[in-house]
Amino acid sequence: MNIIKEIKKNINNKEIQVGVIGLGYVGLPLVNNIIKKRYKVIGFDIDKNKIRMLNKGKSYINHISNRTISYLLKNGFIATDNWAKINYVDVIIICVPTPLTSQKTPDLSYLKTTLDSIIPYFKNNQLLILESTSYPGTTKEVLLPIIENIGFVIGRNFFISYSPEREDPGNKDFTTDLIPKLISGVTSNCLEIVKTFYGNIFSKTVLVSSTETAEMAKLLENIYRAVNIGLINEMKIVSTKLGIDIYEVIEAAATKPFGFTPFFPGPGIGGHCIPIDPFYLAWKAKQIGVKTSFIKAAGEINAKMPKWVVDLTKENLFKRNINIINSKILIIGVAYKKNVDDMRESPSLKIINLLIQEGAKVDYHDPLISQIHRTRKYNYNLKSKPLRDIGDFDCVLILTDHDSIDYTNIVKKSNLIIDTRGRLKNNPNVIQG
Repeated sequence: MNIIKEIKKNINNKEIQVGVIGLGYVGLPLVNNIIKKRYKVIGFDIDKNKIRMLNKGKSYINHISNRTISYLLKNGFIATDNWAKINYVDVIIICVPTPLTSQKTPDLSYLKTTLDSIIPYFKNNQLLILESTSYPGTTKEVLLPIIENIGFVIGRNFFISYSPEREDPGNKDFTTDLIPKLISGVTSNCLEIVKTFYGNIFSKTVLVSSTETAEMAKLLENIYRAVNIGLINEMKIVSTKLGIDIYEVIEAAATKPFGFTPFFPGPGIGGHCIPIDPFYLAWKAKQIGVKTSFIKAAGEINAKMPKWVVDLTKENLFKRNINIINSKILIIGVAYKKNVDDMRESPSLKIINLLIQEGAKVDYHDPLISQIHRTRKYNYNLKSKPLRDIGDFDCVLILTDHDSIDYTNIVKKSNLIIDTRGRLKNNPNVIQG
């Protein structure tokens, strides 16, 4: 039998095993989705604590329950840091972080370290899928040479695909399996095999002509959001200075049935994708002599929002004859978006830092994040405070509007509220930030 037909037959008959590398906010939901389709999965991670928790049936992600982890284990899932088990799997999916360096250039160290760890255990006819976001050309410039150099012929006895993750943590309307899956392959055979595999996992697959196209599409999705968020944040600053309610403006503009998509302002941008992806494209564009001025401008606007929020806080404290030095400020929400327990690149962390530099005494309340652990940039040693003594604070600053927070209590007991998310936009006593 033709090897491509045989691989597709094994995929369709669920006679393969899948390995998912990186068991975070992308990898773990993907594991769940694959197991629901009755495939066996081995999960790989370098974090021994994650491995220990998963194998004990415990979740470390808020929107994934312990019950879900127990379901995975009952259906054959194991988590491990033993790279030799890569030799047991037929499909390898890489979901590792791709952050930025301190110079805001692509940091592919996690990806390259992962490849170094798994290469000794590759075997004939495996499918390797990269899901991590990166610049156009990564799949062919980084993965392809490494695998060819160890003797495989891509498209004949080893297969490579790029299929960008589109996970939206906490989004109940679009779960992983319902989001159309972009897929690409280094060769036509690679594309044929990944189409068969992901066609069994996702409700819809979208084929593109090259791995570069898929990589660029992923960047465009997130840069589109970053640019539009930058626009609406700048509009918020202008509207505030003019004494105009930006939320009423957005609602009015959104009544137009074409040509307008509503975006909403905030204290900055966060998460692993939107603050980072524009720099991946800007870096690649610079390599080919292209300036990305538009993207850069949006990034600058979003980057200055935390300072704008702090300046607004100082201004409103001053109006109440309170100096920000030694003022007591309660931050509501430190996650980068509501209803998730993810602090990666959260603007709240930068705002806390700026407030401390101004001399303020800062505490926070977040029902999903009990403690702010040390990050690459910050080390606050803060724990979430209960919403008991709100009246002791000079200002309450809403930065992340989790649905589970008691806003009625906040409004009732606060001396000053600055709301950067529009959660209390209809309350005339609340200052919109």
